[in-house]
Amino acid sequence: MEYITLEKTVTQLAQEKKYKILRDIMNAASAFDLADVFDTLPADKRPVLFRLMKKELAAQVFVELQDDIKEQLIRSFSDKELADVLNELYVDDAADLVEEMPANVVKRILLHASPDMRKMINEILRYPEDSAGRIMNTEYISLRATMTAEHAVTYIRQTGFDKETVNTLYVIDKSRKLIGVVSIRALLFSDGGELIENIMDTNAIQSVTTVDDREVAALLFERYDLTELAVTDTEGRLVGIVTVDDAIDVMQSEATEDIEKMAAITPSDKPYLKTSVFETFSKRIPWLLLLMVSATFTGMIISSFEGALAALPALTAFIPMLMDTGGNSGSQASVTVIRGISLNEIAFSDTFKVIFKEFRVSLLCGLLLSAASFAKICLVDRLIMGNNVSISVAFVVSLTLLTTVVAAKLVGSFLPLAAKKVGFDPAVMASPFITTIVDAVSLLNYFFFASILLSI
Repeated sequence: MEYITLEKTVTQLAQEKKYKILRDIMNAASAFDLADVFDTLPADKRPVLFRLMKKELAAQVFVELQDDIKEQLIRSFSDKELADVLNELYVDDAADLVEEMPANVVKRILLHASPDMRKMINEILRYPEDSAGRIMNTEYISLRATMTAEHAVTYIRQTGFDKETVNTLYVIDKSRKLIGVVSIRALLFSDGGELIENIMDTNAIQSVTTVDDREVAALLFERYDLTELAVTDTEGRLVGIVTVDDAIDVMQSEATEDIEKMAAITPSDKPYLKTSVFETFSKRIPWLLLLMVSATFTGMIISSFEGALAALPALTAFIPMLMDTGGNSGSQASVTVIRGISLNEIAFSDTFKVIFKEFRVSLLCGLLLSAASFAKICLVDRLIMGNNVSISVAFVVSLTLLTTVVAAKLVGSFLPLAAKKVGFDPAVMASPFITTIVDAVSLLNYFFFASILLSI
């Protein structure tokens, strides 16, 4: 059933209170589609409809809901209903829930979670906020090298039902150190008496430690086409796994965060339509204030050359074009480099290669843009529009454009690398800051060439 049809059907049946039909339709639908439907339902209908779903489906839907809807449902649950939902959650999802909810809700969640669940949640929350340990699931299947294939299959049938995945199985030794991996396919097609140590692959082990950045873990999924990734402690002992759904969430979160930083916005975890006006304001205004103050430098440069502008007013008309072109050129280089850094394609050791490449690109771009600008001034401004712009002014503008584009691309490519080297997020050095720097550089170039070539 398509999502739009499902939304209309559920909403209509809920209004008509046809709960028996509604239960059958919802239990046959996808958890992801149902989560979107819950987002559009009236608040008073959500608890009623949630109770109509089977426990397992209800837990799957619950995980996909927005934080505010989760909180509303938790407050409406009886103690038994809350315990039932928690028992159906995987540990990593339960840990996320505890991390996202207000303190009074967290207290109630932990009160009704099983002792084992509380212990595992506390273990996960001990790791750094953006680490692989915070997104791992501690419910996995591990095998011993001395097991036979038949024994392993029996063990999986006995213990694997409640595990998030059994596609990839990890082999550990007596001290729980990771020594190999076995795919479920290889296991099923092996002779029943074959030992796991003869089936397992010791060369295809991909893992991260609990303290590695979660983005590093997500990149391994992309690089090696993984569906699961082992997580070990600092001594190489297997403690959990990260699944592909969590890796995709990390990629989406990191990409959103980078985009917001590049646009000079403090990152937010809330969807746009669920963020209040004041919250949106508070995320944006600090950066706008900072950039406004930094932009006063360009105003100071223009003020210091008021005499030159008064002597030759034609210069004023080309300032916006020079500043905009410089800012755009710097943004192109910075976004390209930031993307390369995030994909581990570019490191600080590649700085010379990056700068040399951007220098050559900027020369080609600058020469073409300056030639086009010179032709435009001579043909359009002078001949067609009849503006009083001399060839000397056209030459100054074109020369400034060339040097501005070169400087902008060098600044735009170097600053993200330098930021990464000193521990800052490269995305912070994107468009807004680079544009401010390039604006100042373009004005200084402009008035330098004007004073030399036009004798003003």
